[in-house]
Amino acid sequence: MSGRALIVGMALAGASAAAHGADWSMEPSASRLEFVATFERNAALGVFREFDARMRFDPGKPEGGRLDVTIKVGSADMSGADVNKAIHGPEWFDSARFPQAEFHAAEIGRSGANRFLARGTLSLKGRQQPVEVPFTWTGTADAATIAGEIGIDRRSFGIGTGEWTSTNVIGAEVKVRFNVRLRKVN
Repeated sequence: MSGRALIVGMALAGASAAAHGADWSMEPSASRLEFVATFERNAALGVFREFDARMRFDPGKPEGGRLDVTIKVGSADMSGADVNKAIHGPEWFDSARFPQAEFHAAEIGRSGANRFLARGTLSLKGRQQPVEVPFTWTGTADAATIAGEIGIDRRSFGIGTGEWTSTNVIGAEVKVRFNVRLRKVN
């Protein structure tokens, strides 16, 4: 290979990498992942204490971006020992058999000014469903925050089985809210 061909090849490889955006990793202490269920039509707040988010993203060219989230389901906390014991059991998260939930999106598009939509697959309790996650992006050259909220039908993932299948006491929709601080990976 000639010197000129090598330089052109390296330039094309660099342009390809730049087109996919920068790599970003989550700052755990500055990030939050909440879920809000309804119990007798009242909000019941929970939080996942252990999760991780990684992203390849350029807000100027979101196409080709990627978002990967892993959640330790056993870290779900609804601020009560009895409730926490129940939600980790087989009728709810079944965290012993399914210790991790994942969301992987390889399609990200712009939906407005600093607004984006990640289309991917959510894997939870042994089931997979396509999910669209809207988010806002607020960032600088080295740090950013993504935030958003989605509604998920818990029944699609077998969350709340047996006597809890009915939506009379526990509502079908669970809202998932996130505010994730990211740092650019060098």
